[in-house]
Amino acid sequence: MGASGSKARGLWPFTSAAGGGGPEAAVAEQALVRPRGRVVPPFVFTRRGSMFYDEDGDLAHEFYEETIVTKNGQKRAKLRRVHKNLIPQGTVKLDPPRIHVDFPVILYEV
Repeated sequence: MGASGSKARGLWPFTSAAGGGGPEAAVAEQALVRPRGRVVPPFVFTRRGSMFYDEDGDLAHEFYEETIVTKNGQKRAKLRRVHKNLIPQGTVKLDPPRIHVDFPVILYEV
């Protein structure tokens, strides 16, 4: 549980396939690890949007509608969350691009 996709496919550079050999062998092996398959860039240019469009074309995280409730002869307005007829936003372009979470680099400011 919690394993990312690149670790499952064997692209994580810090894993060692050798059973032993001490720290020197592990460091030498890690330096020679190359990703298998196609080369993946370290940047993320798009993400899945977290907002929704409603029937009117409005964009928001949540939608509410006002309902009138009569209780003991008094009218009272309540907000009820809308779950139906919402369209996901889809793919959103990131500006500027972000660094991928599985890219093994330590960033620091000098």
